[in-house]
Amino acid sequence: MRGLEAGRWRGGKTDILRYHAPTMTPARRAATVSRTARKPPAGRNRVRIIGGEWRSRLVRFPPSADLRPTPDRVRETLFNWLGQRLDGLAALDLFAGSGALGFEALSRGAARVVMVEHDARVAEGLRAAARELGTDAAQVVEGDAIAFLRRTTQRFDVAFVDPPYASGLAAPAMAELAPRLNPGARVYVETAAPLAPGAAWRALREGHAGAVRYALFELAASDDDPR
Repeated sequence: MRGLEAGRWRGGKTDILRYHAPTMTPARRAATVSRTARKPPAGRNRVRIIGGEWRSRLVRFPPSADLRPTPDRVRETLFNWLGQRLDGLAALDLFAGSGALGFEALSRGAARVVMVEHDARVAEGLRAAARELGTDAAQVVEGDAIAFLRRTTQRFDVAFVDPPYASGLAAPAMAELAPRLNPGARVYVETAAPLAPGAAWRALREGHAGAVRYALFELAASDDDPR
């Protein structure tokens, strides 16, 4: 048998077989490399829900260089901060992208989630993901996040603010978001650098994972707050 030869343990009592891997020819090596290069990396264009009713379900999204789903470890930390369950709460996923945060919120009991996404193809991917999960509690709004905040009359208990890192939209979004929050609302923000949103906000928790900075905010108490 090619590549195998009989041998003995020291002492000469037990026969064993030793395997010699055949040398790979250049042509065979090139073919193997080619097949590997064509194979898409595992996990591309999909994200796994990590808790709640849909735990371990996959959410698929279209390929886009701008999409950067929140890592599993960061999402786990965020929902630990929020108390794991969001039963009955209204949530806003302001720069929805893959939908990782919005669908995670629904999986953990949120009554409804509004997902705002400016890219038409990505927005359609969110609608497709909601259909695949069998939920009608996800409202996908195709359009600009800041414009949405200026025109909507809805109020929210939880908001996720995760804009493209180079956009500079986190602070402007938080300024427009404040009037749209219910008392006691929590706002999660993810950026590439620490964010100082102003005196109107109080940071409750902060963390980082590699280049990702993330924090949980609430509105600071105000004596003249009409809410």
